[in-house]
Amino acid sequence: MSLSFDPRTLALPAGHFIGGSYVEGTPAIEVRAPSDGRTLADIPTADVGTVDRAVQAAKAALAGSGWASVRPRERVRALHAWADLIEAEAETLARIEAVASPRPIAEAVTGDVMIAAEQIRFFAEFADKECGDLVPTADTQMGFIASEPYGVVGAITAWNVPLALAGWKLGPALAAGNAVVLKPSEMTPFSTLHLAELSVRAGLPAGLVNVVLGDGPTTGAALVAHPEIGKISFTGSTRAGGAIMENIARTGIKPLTLELGGKSPQLVFADADLDLAARCITRGILGNAGQGCVAGSRVIVAREVADELAERIAQKMKDITPGPTWDEATTYSPIISEKQLQRIDSIVDGARLAGAEVLCGGGRIEREGSFYQPTILAGVERGSVALAEEIFGPVLTLQAFDTEEEALDLSRHPTYGLCSGLFTRDLSRAMRLVRKIEAGAVWVNRYGRSRDHILPTGGWKASGLGKDLGREAYLANRRTKSVLIDL
Repeated sequence: MSLSFDPRTLALPAGHFIGGSYVEGTPAIEVRAPSDGRTLADIPTADVGTVDRAVQAAKAALAGSGWASVRPRERVRALHAWADLIEAEAETLARIEAVASPRPIAEAVTGDVMIAAEQIRFFAEFADKECGDLVPTADTQMGFIASEPYGVVGAITAWNVPLALAGWKLGPALAAGNAVVLKPSEMTPFSTLHLAELSVRAGLPAGLVNVVLGDGPTTGAALVAHPEIGKISFTGSTRAGGAIMENIARTGIKPLTLELGGKSPQLVFADADLDLAARCITRGILGNAGQGCVAGSRVIVAREVADELAERIAQKMKDITPGPTWDEATTYSPIISEKQLQRIDSIVDGARLAGAEVLCGGGRIEREGSFYQPTILAGVERGSVALAEEIFGPVLTLQAFDTEEEALDLSRHPTYGLCSGLFTRDLSRAMRLVRKIEAGAVWVNRYGRSRDHILPTGGWKASGLGKDLGREAYLANRRTKSVLIDL
């Protein structure tokens, strides 16, 4: 059976999802399909009152269900039931994901949906395995460290991979015993709404998962500032992350996890397997058309193999099939909006005017929708916007080096430190550089995360605070208290 579908026949969720039901609001934000620019729906914006309604629903769900205090294995079973239903409705979720986001249907059904289910299962298993510690004290005392949930966690996700990011936020928060109020991006809200609806259908207490729609300045700001939100978890731009920190400092201190922007280097040494490197680099920049914080956008390559590597990458970049996200044959994503495509194009044009060489691409793909050509820029000046800023598009810069120290120097970014790639057959060099590269993740002879979910992800510098995924993400959704008893 074909996965392709007619987007005009797709019923999309409408309104906020609060307390287990959809709540209507005044349409305020137009949502468009990036594949053809068609208006999909007009969604409401949650104001302070609506956000408070969602928080109160979350508190009531916690109090009424005893979610935080039930036997942990009960939480495990409930979350597995939810994951089962997500997998059973994979095609429906994938269609809802594909129509508004840049995610092609074929990738969404085997990737995004299944990753969300996997993450919920993964974090569920921490619920009855993580515990406090008994600590050494005097024989006349007993000391231990107890942990407990925050209560209501506020989550805000980006538009590029909505379902996977929802799994990042909901899985650990719920497994740790919290309720969640989640604001998805106003550009891609629909799949997150359906995911929340499935939680109730799977048997989770209504109100444990709430979704409020709206933009950052209104809805996001109200969520962050709410006094009964115990913790904030955000994935998005560094600029927005800074605004959240400012909001928290002004309205009331609370813990937060920030997974922010990146400008990630990929270092290729002369002894590397160049075909492997070219494949990984191409996937690392063309996945989602470069619209990812982990996009490996800066190639730093040994001068003696730079031309050969560039040729291999350029050749592999030709193997794309752009098309609407609802077509099963599509393998290459549209840019999320015409505004973002124009920004990408202006950065490429600026680099070209400043003397950079465009080895391939360098302009939009002439077809319906917002599609941009895979692009390689060589000879980019070090202070160029193309090197300094997160482009969030399918654009690689290529810089050559002569020595290992020069490669390290080029890899360092004054702002970002999210992740990095390293290609070499020399194990000693790899281990030496792993310790010196300034990034929260280093991938050697590969580029990108695995689907094990055990390795935490999170950046250095302005790429973020704290970790998503891994044991660290579960622990970040619980707070500890020290207990000392005189016997």
